[in-house]
Amino acid sequence: MVEIATQPLILTGEGWADYGLVDSGQGRKLERYGDYRFIRPEPQAMWTPRLANWDAHGEFVPGSDEDGGGRWQFEKSVPREGWPLAWNEVSFTAQCTPFRHLGFFPDMAPVWDWMRTMLAGRDDASTLNLFGYTGVGTLALSAHGPVTHVDASKKSVAQARENAALAGLEDRPVRWLVDDAAKFAAREVRREKRYDGIILDPPKFGRGPGGETWRLEEGLPGLLGDCRKLLDPDSRFLFLTVYAVRMSSLALAGLMGELFADLPGTIEHGDLAVREDGQDGRLLPTAIFARWSNPG
Repeated sequence: MVEIATQPLILTGEGWADYGLVDSGQGRKLERYGDYRFIRPEPQAMWTPRLANWDAHGEFVPGSDEDGGGRWQFEKSVPREGWPLAWNEVSFTAQCTPFRHLGFFPDMAPVWDWMRTMLAGRDDASTLNLFGYTGVGTLALSAHGPVTHVDASKKSVAQARENAALAGLEDRPVRWLVDDAAKFAAREVRREKRYDGIILDPPKFGRGPGGETWRLEEGLPGLLGDCRKLLDPDSRFLFLTVYAVRMSSLALAGLMGELFADLPGTIEHGDLAVREDGQDGRLLPTAIFARWSNPG
């Protein structure tokens, strides 16, 4: 029977050669992406910045409403087509997107490390990446076996393929699928498929390739229930991240505990955070998560 950890965890992302959180405060953050620095909104950075001057190539200025929006303002020249970065052996393209992101989520780096630890010694593990975006996590998983990458955005899947080619990993066993994640998971259940590991990073709101509407609070229980049916006692993990919602990680753990009650292993929950550069770097929270692990 699954065990639920009572104390929340902080899963901390440290900077690496091509990325770092330089400073944060007063609702913004300054990050380095290779040779470029950018300022982006960050409501959870409620403290005072440590640096007096933020010298950045550009800043994303949010819209005036709560529905998102906004635009980039550039102070220095930035390659609009993007520039190459790398995490371990995985190369990919960073780019200033209209959605304030830069083509990948750096706070997921400790998640990629953790998944690899769960699959250590395996080269035949079958894994599923739902809402896979531009594929950095998929390429990290592909070192351990075949990966099914699903995202509703045709543009994101195309970028994921380009990242695989940039990294020289285009021959890895990856299925790149443009599909609605919830509908795909339901079809996999009907096909009686199974996976050794699943990662899902659902948005608060989204639309599928056929115009399907996704709302996290409504859709997550059913999607997570289908993901549970794609796992068995020999599977190794499921990792769920949730951004920008008024929800506790305890809620995610409670839902997962109900659905995974008959499996062995442990359910943990907590915050993702990124540490600022420097010896005494502060932790900036970015998302909540819940994960099921089964070392076997």
